[in-house]
Amino acid sequence: MSARGDLLMIVHRIPFPPDKGDKIRSFNQLKYLSGRGWRVHLCTLADDPDDMRHVEELKKYCASVSVEPLNPKLQKIKSLSAPLRGLPMSAAYFYNERLQRRVDEVLQSCPVSAVFCFCSPMAEYLRRSSLQPLARGKERRVRYVMDLVDVDSDKWRQYAQRAAVPMKWVYGMEGRLLRRYEREIAGQFDATLLVSVAEAEIFRQRAGGGDSIHAVSNGVDLDFFHAAPGGEGMPGARISFCGAMGYRPNIDAVCWFAREVLPRVREALGEVEFWIVGGGAGEEVLALGNLPGVKVTGRVADVRPFVWDSQLAVAPIRIARGIQNKVLEAMALGVAALVTPLAYEGLEAQAGRDLAVAEAEPEAFAAAAVELLRDPEKRRAVALSARRAVTERYSWEGRLRMLEDLLADDVSERPPVQAVP
Repeated sequence: MSARGDLLMIVHRIPFPPDKGDKIRSFNQLKYLSGRGWRVHLCTLADDPDDMRHVEELKKYCASVSVEPLNPKLQKIKSLSAPLRGLPMSAAYFYNERLQRRVDEVLQSCPVSAVFCFCSPMAEYLRRSSLQPLARGKERRVRYVMDLVDVDSDKWRQYAQRAAVPMKWVYGMEGRLLRRYEREIAGQFDATLLVSVAEAEIFRQRAGGGDSIHAVSNGVDLDFFHAAPGGEGMPGARISFCGAMGYRPNIDAVCWFAREVLPRVREALGEVEFWIVGGGAGEEVLALGNLPGVKVTGRVADVRPFVWDSQLAVAPIRIARGIQNKVLEAMALGVAALVTPLAYEGLEAQAGRDLAVAEAEPEAFAAAAVELLRDPEKRRAVALSARRAVTERYSWEGRLRMLEDLLADDVSERPPVQAVP
């Protein structure tokens, strides 16, 4: 395939390995764009020292790769002063001067025809650049696209609603600052992406600019995530949850399910196990392993066997929105999924046929789980329908065509890009 042009891609977290929601999305975007002929210059951060060993893997997809290590403790301290400058703390947390220099080098020395930022704080690298790349006018020949993924300001608002003082104040302040920041970004970039139609509509209401706001959903790797060769897994009753366990909505989900829902399920059915699969678990999640029937695995090399060995995959999400990779993957793996309305929002799937949806209320969610665990034929029918649904609608290639169209908008009609003096 002929080259499409040079693309600067700025990502807040190194997109490999694709083992958590944001990295799954950013890696598949990188892989797709590289496969479509873009010369990708990747500038990114690594907040886990172990991730630095994956740089060589990323070079397979990129014309150049720049990864700067990020010290979470130090960056948290640095970010505390951001509100004094009117900035959200997350914008300061993900800012690195060495990475800024590399971004400027790419903009100055390469014929960049498009810039793609993943996650709102990465806009800082364009806003702070001495080259003023976001300046509008006749000289602007580069296409700028921002993938917000979720409306993070609304997520912080939800955190504030559930937190106690003083964190309630901190989260509320971050939500307000980030809301203003997101609105400014929407005015500076040519296109802003959200992960679902529902998220895009929320953002339109907050930021205006409807024509430049687009929904670009997640997909699923249908070759890797396939139904188990031997049919339904381990005998007995096992429920699984897969996700990054350092992520607050996931922490809330498993704590609520383990403490409020699982005891009701076990009261009805006996020895039901709940497996929490994913890395980054802190003390609160690890402590759940002391509860009857709860197993906490930590990071695993491959989540598939844990899902295959369960009769039911759950996504009891009560905070945040967006397309849940864990749900798409369970559906692709041929395992019946039970989700809350927030986890269902934005999915192109039929409730009751492709997956089960129950309110985030202990009795209702437990009753739905018990019903599915008692009825293997219904579980099998839901699982088969789920696999068909994701196969028909959720290939990454199909989902990401709009991203390429937005990056390439009128590129062929523009004069060659000149290096910024």
